Amino acid sequence: MHARQQAAAALFFEGNRRMADGDFSGAESCLREALRIAPDLAEAHGNLGFLLDRRGAAEEAERCHRRSIALNPAYAQTHLNLGVNLAQRKHFDAAEKAYREALRLNPQSAAAWSNLGVLCACMKREREAEQCYRTAMALDADYANAIFNLSYLLLRQGRFEEGWRCLEARDWYAVFADRLACPRWRGESLAGKSLLITFEAGHGDMIQFCRYAATLKGQGAASITVICHPALKTLFATLAGADEVVDFDEPLPPTHWDFWTPPLSLPHYCDTRLDSIPAALPYLRADADRAARWAPQLPPDGVRVGLVWKGSTNFENDVDRSLPSLDMLAPLGQVAGVRFVSLQKGAGEDEARQPPDGLAVVDLGSRVGDFADTAAIVANLDLVISVDTAVAHLAGALGKPCWVLLPDYKTDWRWLTGRSDSPWYPDVMRLFRQAKAGNWVPVIAEVRTALESFVAHVAPQR
Repeated sequence: MHARQQAAAALFFEGNRRMADGDFSGAESCLREALRIAPDLAEAHGNLGFLLDRRGAAEEAERCHRRSIALNPAYAQTHLNLGVNLAQRKHFDAAEKAYREALRLNPQSAAAWSNLGVLCACMKREREAEQCYRTAMALDADYANAIFNLSYLLLRQGRFEEGWRCLEARDWYAVFADRLACPRWRGESLAGKSLLITFEAGHGDMIQFCRYAATLKGQGAASITVICHPALKTLFATLAGADEVVDFDEPLPPTHWDFWTPPLSLPHYCDTRLDSIPAALPYLRADADRAARWAPQLPPDGVRVGLVWKGSTNFENDVDRSLPSLDMLAPLGQVAGVRFVSLQKGAGEDEARQPPDGLAVVDLGSRVGDFADTAAIVANLDLVISVDTAVAHLAGALGKPCWVLLPDYKTDWRWLTGRSDSPWYPDVMRLFRQAKAGNWVPVIAEVRTALESFVAHVAPQR
């Protein structure tokens, strides 16, 4: 038996070594073999649960966590890992119980306080969430996760001064800090200086925050270069304030900049508040020749409305922000005088070829090459109806009326709380919010009623 225990321990430590080296498959094999030899090795169950969570096998991971706890209930980290597993699956009450047990065992755990804060925020218990984050920060002033999580809560509430400052705890842009010789811009005078704005996060983030190029030019910047996703490069050639646009697949031009900055840091260093968002629209434009080429492919009559019903599946909250299918929008087909155009690209794109009965849709999304194409199509529309994804930001940046369908669960911070408009896209954007998580039916009914009014107003002006 002693030899078996030694063999199991050796496999356990080898599994940990492989996990540390990034060999997760090899680590899982070692841990499973260790448990075959020694089924009551609590630490192996816990680490296997962590690996299973990492590759999305959540139910099996939960069983591992619970088995580990049954064998060793005094280890706080396993309760914390179980809480994460349950929270991600929206088993909120059970997750809270796990987090609180982790805190009972280790009340000094900044990670447990921060995770409990995230859970409270998901449940819209924002005052409790803030208290949890601040407790974590009091325990560990450098705990970046708590600071970053607090930023989302503050920004959602419109508390921009502290919110932008806390958002600086993110490290998404670290690759540029290592590659660029020039210093990062932190609000210094830009008079006569050159600035590089790097890319960060997704297409929608870049579209929303590229507006600051014009703001920085107004502060005296001599030249501004923007790095963006390849699909945005042609569109960003129209960006006010940008002297050069490079996509991230291209080598950087041999230019020495005075400063560089990630785009999501610009609101902080430009002292942006709710009443000072740079929101002069449009700040992006469709190419006139490209718009003219797309025009014949659109319906020749009626009120033209573009539809986007899904975002990228890589987004952490995509299951909640995207519609299950185009079928959800079928009630809009009952509004007379509307001609619908699909702008859907990627996930859900094929649904436009077989739309639900009563919802005639012209499929243009599948023919789109980049965002300059999408902008050219949008220029020919009267309205865009979209879930929370990049096309919504594009329509807003173009100054085109846009209605955004927002989930109740983990609504993105940029849409603030309880508003039906957006100060980022004033006078053109209208927000339609779920009242209950997962229930799109009342939202679509509200959109249908609004669309009837929109048609009644727009059609006589055509």
